[in-house]
Amino acid sequence: MIELREEADGRLSRGYGGDTFNTAVYLARLGTETDYITALGDDSWSDELIEAWTREGVGTQRVLRLPGRLPGLYIIQTDPKGERRFSYWRETAAARLLFQAPEAEPVIAAIAAYDLIYLSGISLSLYGETGRERLFAVLRDARAKGRRVAFDTNFRPRGWTDPEVARAAFREAFACADIILASTEDLDLLFGAGGADELLAFSDRAEIVLKHPDLTCRVLGQGGDIVVPGTPVDDVVDTTAAGDSFAAAYLHARLSGESPRSAAAAGHRLAGQVVRYRGAIIPRDAMP
Repeated sequence: MIELREEADGRLSRGYGGDTFNTAVYLARLGTETDYITALGDDSWSDELIEAWTREGVGTQRVLRLPGRLPGLYIIQTDPKGERRFSYWRETAAARLLFQAPEAEPVIAAIAAYDLIYLSGISLSLYGETGRERLFAVLRDARAKGRRVAFDTNFRPRGWTDPEVARAAFREAFACADIILASTEDLDLLFGAGGADELLAFSDRAEIVLKHPDLTCRVLGQGGDIVVPGTPVDDVVDTTAAGDSFAAAYLHARLSGESPRSAAAAGHRLAGQVVRYRGAIIPRDAMP
């Protein structure tokens, strides 16, 4: 989406972002070959986004361009502690049609060729019931071919009109995933108090990365259960993309053969740097 950041004097600074896209950028910066799969319009804003993503090293050959459509838009407002609040304008965004537009068939067919497919709870909220059914079928087919799926919970209640539909969609995503990145806040919002138990039921077959409010990270899977603490950051400016960047560093480390403990520590390091800057994507020279 196009990102507008509200500055202290009320002016807006323009960038771009979105949860899975933020992860794609940081994966590419860390050295993992990455394509981003979405839909944009045929407008000048979408052209600009494609150019910016290409400069970041993110592959765009799977980006569907839909005539007459536009990208989504969001505004970030932050409080004095750096906690952010988002306002969205994306009800008619092109990305919502990714699993419905007839032109998307070649893009959908290509998904199962990737070694790792990453999506989020926000992804699920975009596509509607028909789109989600198609998405889950693609993920099951990919796993049957030996591919892996990573799912980041990123639950946003405003994206769902029916909580029970959301819960069913997340359970389906858990069943399709080999790696699940989650926070206790997301799970409690979605499933109620003790929501983590819903996820932990899948620890016998999936690698689960569970983040707690105190910045500790618990990793379960393959018989292991470890806790990796994070270090609080004093100079937090904007917490946008903290979880997205954590996911990127974790997945990059695991794809590179590092242990879950080392991967979680890498996630903490990158997220701790990202929150020192405004917006979702920090300057390239600020990368740790």
